[in-house]
Amino acid sequence: MQKTIVKVICAIGRSGQLGLHGRLPWEGDKGPAYLADVARFFEITRGHVLVAGPRTIASVPQFASADRELFVLRSNMDPQETLRRFPGRVVFIGGGPPIWSAYARFVSHWDITRLDYDGPADRWFDPNWLLGSASRNEESRPSR
Repeated sequence: MQKTIVKVICAIGRSGQLGLHGRLPWEGDKGPAYLADVARFFEITRGHVLVAGPRTIASVPQFASADRELFVLRSNMDPQETLRRFPGRVVFIGGGPPIWSAYARFVSHWDITRLDYDGPADRWFDPNWLLGSASRNEESRPSR
């Protein structure tokens, strides 16, 4: 069976801000950096699988009309079983802290854009996700 490649693409503020009241803290900002980040997200995930919670997928109407396969997560789903549904595919894990905490050990690549946002947030990027990623786990294994 072909290996599933698991990635995350996200943007964070200057202090690691991720979310505010269930949305991106900078949502609605029409500045060029923010618009470019959204366009980049859609370009990079095009043609791949986006696995995310129902609120994330429902929050962006363009997900449904874009060229990507959507898979809606439920809280009782086992991450390993979910990823087995997509052998040989690139799977982007969308969402936020609860989902990334569950899937971090499978992630081989974190694509993080740092935006010039320095306002309030109630969700933050956790650097421990990077330590639990698949690429880090593979690097730390002893060679034989």
